[in-house]
Parts: sequence; C-alpha cells; structure tokens
Amino acid sequence: MSMFATALFAIAGLINFLPLMGLLGAKRLEAMYGVPMERPDLQVLMQHRAVLFGVVGGAQLWALRAVELRPFTAIIGGISMLAYLVLAVAKGQTEPPLRKILIADIIGIAALAGWFVLA
Repeated sequence: MSMFATALFAIAGLINFLPLMGLLGAKRLEAMYGVPMERPDLQVLMQHRAVLFGVVGGAQLWALRAVELRPFTAIIGGISMLAYLVLAVAKGQTEPPLRKILIADIIGIAALAGWFVLA
C-alpha cells in the first residue's frame, strides 16, 4: 500500500482520536466544542463521548501497524463521522462553533474514501 494511502488513513485516525482530550475537563470540552459545560451530567456525557472517540481513533491508529484491521476500523470511523455529518445537517447545526467539527469530519470522510480507493 502506498505511503499516501497510509497517510490518509492516519489523518482519519487522528481526527477520531483527538476528541479524547475532552477527558482533561470542562474547560477543555468548552474550548473544543464551544458549548458551556456548566452541568456535571453534561460533562460526564461529553467525557464519555471523548472516551468513545478515543477508542475509535485509537483502533484506527493501531491499525496503522495491524493492517488487517484497517477495513474494519475505517468503516467504524467512517460511520461515526458520517453520522455526525447527517445529524448536523438534518438539525441545521452547521454554524459555529460546531462547524469546525463538521469540517474535520468531512476531511476525515474524504481521507477514508481516498484510502478505500487506493487500498
């Protein structure tokens, strides 16, 4: 497989992995999503979301070494990003501050699509 295809896969993995930083607390979550994290229950939900993204992105990054896992992790990561894209557009949530997540997911989807074509 080409280095370019591998780089595309790595980009998608990093996009999925980076939200794990939400575990650092409410201030980090607020900076990432532009949404006040005043309620402890919302913080717990968003930190759980961060863990789930860490698992998906971590699996994709692991698949950089375990090549046989790439198709499976690409599908899971792609479903996650596509789901956000569909939900955001359907609910009209495409304005800042959530637009940066939408753009990141579009880049991730494009990277995975490129990887699938090249793989």
